[in-house]
Amino acid sequence: MPDAAQNARLRAAFDDDRDADTFLLRLDRYGPELQESLETVYGAGELMERLTETLLMGFHERPADLRRLDEARLLRPDWLQTEQMLGYVAYADRYAGDLRGVGQHLDYLSDLGVRYLHLMPLLRPREGENDGGYAVQDYRSVRPDLGSMDDLSALARQLRERGISLCLDLVLNHVAREHEWALRAQAGEARYRDYFHMYPDRTVPDQYERTLPEVFPDFAPGNFTLDEVSGQWVWTTFNTYQWDLNWANPEVFLEFVEILIYLANRGVEIFRLDAIAFIWKRLGTDSQNQPEVHVLTRALRAALRIVAPAVAFKAEAIVAPTQLIHYLGRGVHHGRLSDLAYHNSLMVQLWSSLASQEVRLFEEALLSMPPKPASATWGTYVRCHDDIGWAILDSDAERAGRSGDAHRRFLSDFYSGEYPGSFARGLVFQHNPRTGDRRISGSAASLAGLESARSPLDRTLALERLLLLHAVALAFGGVPLLYMGDEQAMLNDLMFMTTPEHAADNRWVHRPLMDWARAERRHDLTTDEGRMYQGLTGLIRARQGAPQLHASVEAQVFRSPNPHVLFLARLHPVGTLLCLYNFSPQPQPFEVAALRPHFGQRARDRISGETLDLHGPLLTLAPYGRLWLTEAPA
Repeated sequence: MPDAAQNARLRAAFDDDRDADTFLLRLDRYGPELQESLETVYGAGELMERLTETLLMGFHERPADLRRLDEARLLRPDWLQTEQMLGYVAYADRYAGDLRGVGQHLDYLSDLGVRYLHLMPLLRPREGENDGGYAVQDYRSVRPDLGSMDDLSALARQLRERGISLCLDLVLNHVAREHEWALRAQAGEARYRDYFHMYPDRTVPDQYERTLPEVFPDFAPGNFTLDEVSGQWVWTTFNTYQWDLNWANPEVFLEFVEILIYLANRGVEIFRLDAIAFIWKRLGTDSQNQPEVHVLTRALRAALRIVAPAVAFKAEAIVAPTQLIHYLGRGVHHGRLSDLAYHNSLMVQLWSSLASQEVRLFEEALLSMPPKPASATWGTYVRCHDDIGWAILDSDAERAGRSGDAHRRFLSDFYSGEYPGSFARGLVFQHNPRTGDRRISGSAASLAGLESARSPLDRTLALERLLLLHAVALAFGGVPLLYMGDEQAMLNDLMFMTTPEHAADNRWVHRPLMDWARAERRHDLTTDEGRMYQGLTGLIRARQGAPQLHASVEAQVFRSPNPHVLFLARLHPVGTLLCLYNFSPQPQPFEVAALRPHFGQRARDRISGETLDLHGPLLTLAPYGRLWLTEAPA
């Protein structure tokens, strides 16, 4: 790290000794980690010196209120892990029209208990088709119809005053072909051609294609596109208009450090690192989850810790469970990568057990997950903006007595409504006949049976299913993420087909406009939205009062004596919390002997507040019933 002469030069860049001390202490703490990571990927050179100048400038530009937040977060490094955390995910325009509109509806979020707001892609995308905003044309401006960068900063301040952290997407793997870097590459500038993977003919692309999967086989087959302007074959994993970046070029790394600092200094507190698994390419592999991905994440995190330690990273790595844990850090990276990662396997198993009405596969999937670092956190969720891919390991299915392939086919049939007796109303997304992959789009309420309900009992069962799924997500341990509209049980929105840029992508069926008239009825228990909202907020309040749900302690899986009932434990130093979840539409008995060693003859249900008598041999869970049990007060 800096020698005495470099230290003196850096200190001379400050008017305030306290600021100089802060910067140099952070550089001393994270600099070696940063330099080691850079040398691992790029080799020795002047990169660290150039990067230090970037960090110094970013530190100077950081606003005073955000510096105060930095100090507060350093004193409370577990801020993302507390039982008070609750996330909400929405498109700004779908929620409230634009950024100023979002600011006018913050009471709604505060009433719900939200402490973390993820606004879906809002940095300026290409015009027209843009993969839901993930084809970014300019990282330093906002989509014009949503407002300006000043509007974003103002909203971030409003949120901060309410104790709500702003999360934004940072697309790392690719940019829109209209991005300045791509335009300059098209024009033949060698510097910018090196920002991308560009080839004069199909020789190298064909070598890569032998081992690369297709992400969107329906409308973007293959992984390379001929760019007519430059005459080059360009790597385009997702869509022809999204050009993959060449992270083997250190200039790309430097560009993203500057972007991160710019947005962090605008008030972004959490970055969702989009498509992070794809950023490093290697011939002969699927070019996902390569070791360099984790080294680069560690380097980005260390750089940002020097300038803005209040900021957290969330890995958008929808990968096999065995790969997922690496995004939180294993081995030398333990606890040094992303602070948060989506627990995609939990979400998949929720829907799997709801369809099959049994939990053996759920148990096997959770038991096969390696432990996470204590300082890292899961993002738990029932639904998100994306489709559901049935990420079920064959090995887990085999241990549960199932065929992985047959079960994946069953789930696709069930949630598309094709399976006899299915209550679900989803849409098949991206059917790949070659692999048999059929993903599913649909709102949580439509997938859970509310759209198909024909009787009061059907409606009640659908709402109970939704509350069951949310109960698991809220108590598993991590940051529960509510997807906009799910708190009101909003249904599929088939109007997406009338919007030309959405019509070809049926994921828009579960990206509706917020129904504020429906929201006004959220306290009316005679309505579906009122029953859902009141049931959900009851679960949220119960979570907020349960310190056992602090995410530093992981949920443990206990083998359930009833194959329809999931049995999870939170063995926290402040006390034990046991969770029982009935995935069946029938009442289910549960052997009390499994509970007595923890509670004796009585237990308190944190959801209902009732005290349960554990003297008898059995207790009965209602259809789709859920219990969060702790020791009963004396």
